[in-house]
Amino acid sequence: MNIKFKPLVEEDISVLTPIMKKAFDDRYRKCFEKDWIDFDNFFFDNLDIADKYGFITVLDGEPIGHISWDPRNCPEYVEVGHNCIASKYKGNGYGKRQLTEALNRIKQYDGLKKIIVGTNDNLIAPKNYESCGFKLAQRRSNNTASDFSVDYPDYEIILL
Repeated sequence: MNIKFKPLVEEDISVLTPIMKKAFDDRYRKCFEKDWIDFDNFFFDNLDIADKYGFITVLDGEPIGHISWDPRNCPEYVEVGHNCIASKYKGNGYGKRQLTEALNRIKQYDGLKKIIVGTNDNLIAPKNYESCGFKLAQRRSNNTASDFSVDYPDYEIILL
């Protein structure tokens, strides 16, 4: 299987939301679909930003995942944003490869002190982040419509 990490500009518009729909069950879609669409539209309206701070993971020519990050608080920290692999491809190491590639790119920022990410307890994501060196920093209670996803663990990698 041939995996590549490609810039968003090489993909069709609206590839991000369809991948997220394939990565999460309907409960997530109902809570977050509008945010996903807004994210998708922002990135495709600002490809110069998108191609610097995210990429699509493509397996044998099919987009199966994507990841993005927000560097605006650099050098204090960079925050990993959307990070997902379509459910059909989970459990094969693609998420770890995608996250590792993103971390390698993020770690190139001069003077960066840490990388942070927030996720949901009932996803596979916490295991993925921990396998790539993230440590649990704190837990936040989830008192929102997405409380089915349990609490929000926040992770970090301290660099300096």
